Amino acid sequence: MTIRHLRIFITIVECKTMRKAAEKLYISQPAVSQAVSELEKYYGVKLFERLSQRLYITEAGKTLLSYARHIVSSFEDMESAMFDVSSRMTIKVGGSVSIGTTMLIDIVEKLEEEISGIDVRVTVDNTSTIENKVCLSELDLAIVEGCLQSDEIIQIPVHNDELVMVVGKNHLFWDRQSISISELHNQDVISREEGSTNRNQFEQLLIENKIKINKKWRCTNTEAIKNLVKNGKGIAIISKLLIEKEIEDGKLRVLNVDNLKVFRENKLIYHKNKYISPQMKKFIDICTNRYT
Repeated sequence: MTIRHLRIFITIVECKTMRKAAEKLYISQPAVSQAVSELEKYYGVKLFERLSQRLYITEAGKTLLSYARHIVSSFEDMESAMFDVSSRMTIKVGGSVSIGTTMLIDIVEKLEEEISGIDVRVTVDNTSTIENKVCLSELDLAIVEGCLQSDEIIQIPVHNDELVMVVGKNHLFWDRQSISISELHNQDVISREEGSTNRNQFEQLLIENKIKINKKWRCTNTEAIKNLVKNGKGIAIISKLLIEKEIEDGKLRVLNVDNLKVFRENKLIYHKNKYISPQMKKFIDICTNRYT
């Protein structure tokens, strides 16, 4: 069994047919088929079921795939470092939107201070996208909030973030010291995209209290959300981390809703099969020492 076998296997899974995998790898289809046969013989398992000229990955194949992606990724990192003596140590880090635009900046700066010459590549996106990239080894590790779907992810709690409802100066609630949850009924809300953890956690409380809100705007961009709130277009449910400056400048105000507090857990995540490199270990240490 070689890295070549694993690369061919991964490509077959991604392409779903041996013919397309062969075309992508610029090798013959018999060579692709032979590599799979050798893997199956080596491990004594079936990696694919072949039905009506289509391939369906087996449970054994799924197990191999999980390890193969990380082995190939680690091998490629090693190759890059060993063959290019001028290359810098690289770490691929991810963060959900609120974390990526606040606390992750501080963590990356600290990492760059402690490891001279490190090359940190950062991806910021919603939690589900970041989780998927960690599962596919496209990211080494990440910090996200909310619920994760994969049982292959290691999760380390690092910080508790408060979700708040905010309004701008032109909103009718601006001068109110507090409101009751019932007053939110039929209010216009500026929300994140469908599936956003920010919105779901707070909205679940509203649903439990039979409060209906009008989702007038849906935005993927945090700055757009804040600008809409400033212009009196509605209420936003947002991480308190993201609006500290606006609150300080008097442009936004946090609504006190029946003294209701909603917190979510920010977690450092990485794949359970991921090799923990020295730079990853340093990143984890910075997070746990600074926020736990």
